[in-house]
Amino acid sequence: MEFFSNNLLSLMMLIPLLGSALILIIRHQDKEIEKRNIRQVALLATISTFILSIFLWVGFDSSSADFQFEERYNWVGDISYYVGVDGISMLFVVLTAFLMPIVILSSWESIETRVKEYMIAFLLLETLMIGVFTALDIFLFYVFFEGGLIPMYLLIGVWGGLNRIYAAFKFFLYTLLGSVLMLVAVFYMYVETGTTDIPMLMNHEFAADVQNWLWLAFFASFAVKMPMWPVHTWLPDAHVQAPTGGSVILAGVLLKMGGYGFLRFSLPMFPEASEHFAWLVFALSIVAIVYTSLVALVQEDIKKLIAYSSVAHMGFVTIGIFILNANGIEGAIFTMLSHGIVSGALFLCVGVIYDRLHTREISRYGGLSVNMKIYATIFVIFSMASVGLPGTSGFIGEFLVLNGAYAYNSWVAFGAATGVVLGAAYMLYLVRRLVFGELDKDDVKAMPDLTLREKLIFLPLLIVVFWMGIYPNSFLEPIHASVEHLIQTDFSSAAEHAEGVTTSAAAAR
Repeated sequence: MEFFSNNLLSLMMLIPLLGSALILIIRHQDKEIEKRNIRQVALLATISTFILSIFLWVGFDSSSADFQFEERYNWVGDISYYVGVDGISMLFVVLTAFLMPIVILSSWESIETRVKEYMIAFLLLETLMIGVFTALDIFLFYVFFEGGLIPMYLLIGVWGGLNRIYAAFKFFLYTLLGSVLMLVAVFYMYVETGTTDIPMLMNHEFAADVQNWLWLAFFASFAVKMPMWPVHTWLPDAHVQAPTGGSVILAGVLLKMGGYGFLRFSLPMFPEASEHFAWLVFALSIVAIVYTSLVALVQEDIKKLIAYSSVAHMGFVTIGIFILNANGIEGAIFTMLSHGIVSGALFLCVGVIYDRLHTREISRYGGLSVNMKIYATIFVIFSMASVGLPGTSGFIGEFLVLNGAYAYNSWVAFGAATGVVLGAAYMLYLVRRLVFGELDKDDVKAMPDLTLREKLIFLPLLIVVFWMGIYPNSFLEPIHASVEHLIQTDFSSAAEHAEGVTTSAAAAR
């Protein structure tokens, strides 16, 4: 048990690697049996990783702001294999492990070509994503952060739609070029401090002018990854062309790496610069919320609409992070977790009807509540969670961000609130056109309702959406100590904006 506890994070990264190695050697004369065995190994590996993530959550000490489950081994020179989690990163690890078995199940029948390579790509991606959220060495973080581009690039480029090559290259180049400046900043930080340990770098006081340049370098990478306006244009293309599983992970986990980067690096390492450039973040975020929401309103492709809604939601997240009070930051983290579940579920909903009719045009549907009652009910629930209906996960994060934003500046709160109104507009418009109306198309009439496998895919997502909405404290409690430590250590001046808002999530409790 001591070995298990001391190496839990490494085991979570190792199991998907072992699963991919086992898949690599699977051979059978009957190709259908071979595909079945490959899928079963991938599912077993992801379920095993998720079970370990539950142990991680249960064993996590919510009262401590320190890094836990730490592991450190010498790697190359001063660079170490150094991993651990705190309250900010732990739930992102759980989110990653939770979504992966769902992605494998969603691809069970829809992916028939290069099944072996497809499953290996996803298992490698899982290892790299967990590595991003657990790395406590800045060079190790960069390796995991950039390494995740390769399997996602392949998933879009090999198993995507007609314009998959264009979308894959655009995704790869945007995100890679955005990280070049971050790499330069990482080298500078190592030369100045003589260490690559993230906890030590968080306690190092960089000069104010140096902070500004370093903050901008990291911002260039994380803004593309979120993505923020105006470097968001790669996301709709990537979502539209990606297979359903790729869209789920792209929206559910990969977009969260930008927000996580702001919380792990920008705020604690460059606090003065974070306060100095907050106005820039607010301006870009409010433009993103308004602009991409209006663009979503006129979309005819379901995937594009949901992709643009993701940009709007991430604008909400960046506002929450940089208002620099507990309500805002915890609301941003909660919103990212909720968006990971809800957006992933919405892309799965699109995949269900695409597999039946092979089109994503909204105008080709209508009246699905007549012949696909279970599907229509599930789609409406996730749409309402995206809007922020009370009782669902979407409400809690938005409420906390707005609460924190109002304590910081009423105009910032007003800008964020536009996202709530416009979000309701485009999602309700989508529900009206897709689910209700006349069922007057013969091919739509012939579409069957959800299969047992599809119901099993949506069930855990539904449970989590209502769990987060009804009992949010089970998700807020682990992050509270780390967020309070972050604010008290670095943002005492910003905390003056939020006098009286000292206990985050108080209203939710």
